[in-house]
Amino acid sequence: MIVLPYKLMAHDFLLFFLFSCIISTNIHACKQTQRSSLLSFTSTLSSPPLNWTSLDCCRWKGITCDQDGWVTRLLLPSKGLKGVDLSSNHFFGAIPSSFFQQASNLTSFNVSNNTFTGYVPSSICLQHSSPFLRLLDFSSNVFSGNLAPGLGKCSKLQVFRAGHNNISGLFPEDIYNATKVEDIALPFNSLHGAISDKIVNLTNLAILDLSFNQFGGELPQNLGKLSKLKFVTLDFNNLEGALPPSLMNCTNLVELHLGINHLEGDISVLDFSRLSQLTKLDLMINNFTGTVPVSLYSCRFLKAIRLTGNHLEGQIQIEILSLKSLSFLSLGFNQFTNLTGAIKILMSCRSLHSLFLTGSFVGERIPSDDDLVDFHGFQNLRILALVNSNLTGQIPLWLSKLKNLQVLALRSNQITGPIPSWLGTLPRLFYIGLSENRISGEFPKQLCRLPSLLYEPNFASQVDNYEFEFPAFSFTISKTGNQTFTSQTLHFYPATIDLSKNNISGYIPAEIGQLQLLRKLALDSNNFSGIIPDQISNLTNLEVLNLSTNHLYGIIVS
Repeated sequence: MIVLPYKLMAHDFLLFFLFSCIISTNIHACKQTQRSSLLSFTSTLSSPPLNWTSLDCCRWKGITCDQDGWVTRLLLPSKGLKGVDLSSNHFFGAIPSSFFQQASNLTSFNVSNNTFTGYVPSSICLQHSSPFLRLLDFSSNVFSGNLAPGLGKCSKLQVFRAGHNNISGLFPEDIYNATKVEDIALPFNSLHGAISDKIVNLTNLAILDLSFNQFGGELPQNLGKLSKLKFVTLDFNNLEGALPPSLMNCTNLVELHLGINHLEGDISVLDFSRLSQLTKLDLMINNFTGTVPVSLYSCRFLKAIRLTGNHLEGQIQIEILSLKSLSFLSLGFNQFTNLTGAIKILMSCRSLHSLFLTGSFVGERIPSDDDLVDFHGFQNLRILALVNSNLTGQIPLWLSKLKNLQVLALRSNQITGPIPSWLGTLPRLFYIGLSENRISGEFPKQLCRLPSLLYEPNFASQVDNYEFEFPAFSFTISKTGNQTFTSQTLHFYPATIDLSKNNISGYIPAEIGQLQLLRKLALDSNNFSGIIPDQISNLTNLEVLNLSTNHLYGIIVS
């Protein structure tokens, strides 16, 4: 119902002065561009007509201009304004509550992506204000303080968004009276308290995003009555207790994000098979126990599962192959066993792009080539992470068949043997993380010919912009080493060779200078000897270089 299609970026003078109190004297006639835009604006208003007909718009009723003929104030009380969209501008200051009293026909109000301050107006739908509002979007500003009662009076409200602000306090109970609401999004604030059982009054609710707040307590046991729920995002809070079994009655659920809370209980007893539309499940960093629910494999549209950081156990079941669309699987930091069996099963997941098994399968052996005879799987795998698991064995040859592999992370294990030269033949590999192992031998020259790290004039056109279902990494890379990033795309992940804290000997090959796209080179805490090659100065994109604790000499030419 937004009927004001003209964004402020196109008509800078127009909507700004809905909130202005500047009064000036008319000296010059108005600018022609201002006159044209004002006439366009009239089409967004309902009756009565404005009768703006004279040539000088500065003489029109409700218009105030400055000395140069620029419109500085627009005062049109009771002219039927229905929609206001001031999003993505540079507005600041507080929104006067009186504005809503003069816009009684307003149905849509969007001020997102500005720097407005003060309180979120709460008397919007009170008597003599704006009872017809359907959309309120205050997101990405600098609003602070509590959400005062009053939103419950917005009987027509369908969308309420106020995420990415500094709002604190309790979630206002009266919002549960706005029974037509379909979308509530308040992420990245400081709201606290429990989610009330009264939430079941919102029978039309489809989107609930309260992530990155401080909500606590248990989830309402009758949450399953919200049958229209599609997207639930409650991660990064302090929620406790078990998942209510009634949640499995939300049969329209598409995404469920409950990561980084204090939830607990045996998830294997839950019947996920009823969630037939589910595409993403994130339960990471909680206290869940049991095994991966077999019923989960009935959710045929599942693309992403993240169960990292719980107390799950058992083995990967072959039924997981029924998830034909599975592209992201993260099972790290649990107590799973039988890594070889898991790899044998998962290599047949043809859609799998990202596999994170970090911190699980502790103390086991990396599946050898003898374990995986006639290996032909993982043809679409981009990321393989088996970090921090004390895995033994050598880097197996079957990895050489992963032609789409871009990230190989095997840090903090007990891997022995040399670095295989075939690593340098993988056409898309740009991240090699082998630090904190027991790897020996020399730095293979073939590694200096990694195709994705060689400078190519048209490299930008070859960048992989694939977006993961969840942020795949958090990493630190800068000259000061104090900036941390998370990324959902490989494009923003730093090209890296990290062989630190091993037993690698010999010299650093001069060919290292060919890897001009390299951003991090870590060879510290090894047994390298000889002169530091001058060619390192060719690595013009390098941000991190660590050659310490070796037997090297020479200087690095800047």
